[in-house]
Amino acid sequence: MEPTTTFVEDWLCYEHILGEGAYGEVRLLVHKRTDEKIACKIIDHAKYKDAKTNIEREVMIHSMLSHENIIKYYGRRQEPKKEYVFLEYAAGGELFQMIEPDIGMPSPTAQLFMKHILNGVDYLHKKGIAHRDIKPENLLINAEGVLKISDFGLATIFRLKGKERKLDKRCGTKPYLAPEVLKKPYFAKPADIWSCGIVFVAMLTGELPWAETTDSNEEFRKWREDDYLSESPWSKLGNTALSFARQILHEIPEKRLTLEQIVKHPWMRFNFGEEDPVDPIDDAQPTNPAKRWNSTVESETKLTRDTPTVTLSQPAMFLGRTPCMDQLVNDLVKTTRQDQVCFSQPVRNDDVILQFTQSRVTRENFDHLVKRMTRFYMDCKLEKALERLRSLLDGMHYNWTLDAAGTVTISTVDRQKNQLAFKVNLMEMDGRILTDFRLSKGCGLEFKKHFIKIKSGILKSA
Repeated sequence: MEPTTTFVEDWLCYEHILGEGAYGEVRLLVHKRTDEKIACKIIDHAKYKDAKTNIEREVMIHSMLSHENIIKYYGRRQEPKKEYVFLEYAAGGELFQMIEPDIGMPSPTAQLFMKHILNGVDYLHKKGIAHRDIKPENLLINAEGVLKISDFGLATIFRLKGKERKLDKRCGTKPYLAPEVLKKPYFAKPADIWSCGIVFVAMLTGELPWAETTDSNEEFRKWREDDYLSESPWSKLGNTALSFARQILHEIPEKRLTLEQIVKHPWMRFNFGEEDPVDPIDDAQPTNPAKRWNSTVESETKLTRDTPTVTLSQPAMFLGRTPCMDQLVNDLVKTTRQDQVCFSQPVRNDDVILQFTQSRVTRENFDHLVKRMTRFYMDCKLEKALERLRSLLDGMHYNWTLDAAGTVTISTVDRQKNQLAFKVNLMEMDGRILTDFRLSKGCGLEFKKHFIKIKSGILKSA
């Protein structure tokens, strides 16, 4: 079942979570008559005491922006304990969903997305705004295949009235941070460009080059010392792409390519052909890693890209579950939820909250779910699907919990020992069970590696 709440007159609020952020979650609003969709970020001020100040800054910056490669900001509604921020809905989901772990994506698709990213970043920089957390998890794809930059929680203004300042806050996501950010102070524009370069490498190779840009990191040390050509991910790149990466990821900010220089680089200007570079996303099927474009630039790519070795990280030690977990599993498959969703008194009459309703997920309304490659079907009953999932997770020594709503939360660490959490929802649809995985915290590429391993194990056990 896919529960909904009538929200803002004729708008239905789907309980299916699109994503999670530092201070809350994002849900989908759908207009009952027009089928128009928007995303609603729900911030719980009672749960996150420091949310109010940070959200104020995020909303202030986001409300200044209007660009085809930036997620649109529509407005907000504030309440004493909660806040609702209304944003453009991107049906294609996060960019990392389109990156095959340890493989990447075809060069034409990566080139198109790089152009979109750079267009958005150029717009931000001309407005005097630095994003400071550019990564695949914050880059969304709409239904037409257009990439849009999202999540301005760490954004800041670096230029005001023509006067530019250096930044001194160390923030962002470690693998994407420019080396100067760790030393501070630093200039905003080169730091954002560095992050774009890491995204570029991730798109073409399906992996990140290093965990962080520190002297103690062996992978980064080899990059600095020009001792990297035989190392992955660089061995997967052709000469032109490698030259591009080398110039975007120059350790010295002043020698790093500017946005104006990036768009003129041969890799960015190369014509990969007339094919539509963005394939439609089939939620229940993986991408085809064998599909490649035949071009001069692509043929430079090393053979390792066509015969990749997928290395999966080890899960965290199994920590066990509460004694009532087995009973909770049984209760979930026997009872029908009658959740009551309640919002406080609306400020205006167009903020009316009516009654709770439910709507079953079918092929007809399946597009109400954000597109993900991290979902698949099981041909069995819900009770059997839950049993197969829990048995596999126990066998693989994952730490997992199950809440009363039927959501399985899996906690582990990635290869860099960073925390990784993802959630699984099982939904009955057309006589089958749609098994939907979504990232909750951590690296999207590492999450997809775990998904592949779990999916393979479940399907083999059928």
